[in-house]
Amino acid sequence: MTEYEKSQRGLPHIFDAPMVAMYDRAATLSTAYNRTDLQNVQKLNELLDALLKSKGDEVRIMPDFHCEYGSNITIGHRVFINFNCILMDNAEIVIGDDVRIGPNVSVYTVNHALDPDERATGLCVCAPVYVANKVWIGGDVTILAGVMIGEGAVIGAGSVVTKDVPAGMIAAGNPCRVIRPIRAEDKLIHR
Repeated sequence: MTEYEKSQRGLPHIFDAPMVAMYDRAATLSTAYNRTDLQNVQKLNELLDALLKSKGDEVRIMPDFHCEYGSNITIGHRVFINFNCILMDNAEIVIGDDVRIGPNVSVYTVNHALDPDERATGLCVCAPVYVANKVWIGGDVTILAGVMIGEGAVIGAGSVVTKDVPAGMIAAGNPCRVIRPIRAEDKLIHR
């Protein structure tokens, strides 16, 4: 089993030469994306299509955007990702439809070994991150490996998300915790 195959199964692995080549490819594509005029939508979409596993319609990612491989990222329809996003897709990152992601958001699917001797060898372990439909992630949020964010949830600015967040909840803090459910009176336009 290759080191990459181990990483995708959540097994301990080391970042090896084939994985460095995947990283270099993603860095080249993301650099080209970040240097492309925002009005050149066709070129931006072509670069994202080459970089990502898949993306839906009406996806807008503001520069600077960085990822580990790109090939482990799935983005749904009508997604907006603001400036300076980092998606460390060592494992799968799935972002649903109608998601809004604020500036300076980082999503990490990899952890280095806690044991210092193992860490010195480069040993890592990965776990996927899932963001359901209609989620809003505020600015400066960090999401750690293995987290699932439920449909319609809101993650407050500056949060560090270490555990799953249920659907329809507002969560914030470091570490992030559920504050309360989203209520009818939270609507900006009352009917």
